[in-house]
Amino acid sequence: MTGPIVVGVDGSETAERAAAQAKQLAIALGARLHIVSAFDSDRTEVLGSGSDTWIVSDADTTVAIAKETARALEAPGLTVTYAAARGKPAEAIVAEAERLDAQMIVVGNRGMQGLGRLLGSVANKVAHTAPCDVYIVKTVGS
Repeated sequence: MTGPIVVGVDGSETAERAAAQAKQLAIALGARLHIVSAFDSDRTEVLGSGSDTWIVSDADTTVAIAKETARALEAPGLTVTYAAARGKPAEAIVAEAERLDAQMIVVGNRGMQGLGRLLGSVANKVAHTAPCDVYIVKTVGS
């Protein structure tokens, strides 16, 4: 397989640990690493002070998280790309993996134990709908 390794991030410690593992896998496999962060709605706020105005949206915040994570994971010989994708996290990650013909998706295991297991976790949803292999990083109780 030649597609990238896709990892979903949201700025949480769990996602950062999954991203770090995805980086190691990408390096070991000689694959590109693609960071994706999801936003469910595109709420926009206009903030102003005097004559200065800023427009802040969920999409902008989400792409900033993906970009910051990508920057933190840069390494010699590793190509890292990033994107923000609209949709619920699991759906957005799977859609991005399909779009890129990914060889693997990496997610953290948050929500796979306790009540989260009953309500459904991102990792569980990804594992059931992914078009490729899924690597679930043990991040809770590690």
